[in-house]
Amino acid sequence: MNERLNRQIEFIREIDKLKTIYRQSYLMDKSRHENDAEHTWHITLMAWLLEEHLDQRKVNLLRVMKMLLVHDLVEIDAGDTFAYDEKGQEGKFEREMAAAKRIFGLLPVDQRDEMLALWLEFEQRETLESRYAAAMDRIQPLLHNYFTGGKAWQEHGVAADRVRARIVFLQEDLPDLYSLVQHLIDDAVKQGYLRP
Repeated sequence: MNERLNRQIEFIREIDKLKTIYRQSYLMDKSRHENDAEHTWHITLMAWLLEEHLDQRKVNLLRVMKMLLVHDLVEIDAGDTFAYDEKGQEGKFEREMAAAKRIFGLLPVDQRDEMLALWLEFEQRETLESRYAAAMDRIQPLLHNYFTGGKAWQEHGVAADRVRARIVFLQEDLPDLYSLVQHLIDDAVKQGYLRP
């Protein structure tokens, strides 16, 4: 095999490890925690499905999907940091940047640079595409928590204001989805899934 193909195959082998990284979110049937590969597939499909709810703007959906496919690969090295773990959030970007450099560094230079740029764009949340990708990444675990009766929220004592703070940015680009998740949060409080 040529060197480029060797590097691509090595990367493909490495990213298989994403299937072994478990998140705090439960599958909607409550049977077990979701892994990062399942999360990635789910939010990528959500991005395609929910694109029509962007506030009258056209998004580069292929760019969004690529961003979603690479955004959690860094967790192969850095591990999953629970969204509401304040201590775990300390130094998270630095840990993930080191992971991004190593993992994407397995690839040929052009692909390494493209994936690193997509990962950074997702993290910075400054473009419409990155905000839309981040919205899918925030909405999906909220749906999992709501439809499991708040299983992970309750295990970690999460309060409604913390959940709201993570989705407030949806107001500008996705008002319909923002309204939906606000309703779900209110109902989760009423049902006792989420602390007020």
